Amino acid sequence: MPSHWVLTFICVDKPGIVHAISGAILAANGNITESHQFSSADTGRFFMRLQIEATSARVDFESALAPIAAKYEMEWQLDEVGRKLRTLVLVSKAAHCLNDMLFRSRAGQLPVEIPAVFGNHPELGALAEFYGVPFEYHPIVDNGSKLAFEHLLRDYIKTADIELIVLARFMQILSPEFCAEFEGRIVNIHHSFLPGFKGANPYAQAHSRGVKLIGATAHFVTPDLDEGPIIEQNVVRVEHDDSKKRLVEIGQDVESRTLTQAVSWFAEHRVLLDGDRTIIFS
Repeated sequence: MPSHWVLTFICVDKPGIVHAISGAILAANGNITESHQFSSADTGRFFMRLQIEATSARVDFESALAPIAAKYEMEWQLDEVGRKLRTLVLVSKAAHCLNDMLFRSRAGQLPVEIPAVFGNHPELGALAEFYGVPFEYHPIVDNGSKLAFEHLLRDYIKTADIELIVLARFMQILSPEFCAEFEGRIVNIHHSFLPGFKGANPYAQAHSRGVKLIGATAHFVTPDLDEGPIIEQNVVRVEHDDSKKRLVEIGQDVESRTLTQAVSWFAEHRVLLDGDRTIIFS
């Protein structure tokens, strides 16, 4: 029975790349079932995502690809199609994003495995328990407890083989050192169509300004607060007679959908980084 692989790679753009990689796949008894590619005029780099059926073993398939990857100096990754990505979720008090992720994960609609949820408040423990996911409460009250929390996070990420960290309305700022260490592996949801209303009570600010669109932005976390590469954005039109409470309801829905979509694309290896930009092979 053939295996189904997803191959992604990034390299300097030059003639012959597609021909070479296709030949290697054919030599490994592979058949391309899905293909996306992009050449960046800004950076001169080439991006490709392939899904491949192959009868050869993984080690033989990798051996066939390795010489081509070396020739073109590719950054490449090979994974099984549909494999669930081990994902740690960090939360505070807001439940909507966590609930959406846990529900879709259990329903098979989101290709992630969530071994634990960490919270700096205890409120969402019952929600995680409802879905059968362990919840750990780690209060953060000062800089010392934040450093201890990040130390614990590092240990857990290593021992639990965590591949993705999701900030599901986690209302704490991670240290620049932690963000840099795990850059490209931390996804955050922001309560606006960036740039937008920052700080406390964003929907109250939006209501007072009479906005006509509210939205959400899922982005990678970097040492620069809310400045990381954007993965997904959505907006929803609102009316002048929508109350603050209604804006919160609309906003939480769009936040949940935006974060879940970003996580899904990441888990399916559809998000590639081109400097400060993302290439999304949706």
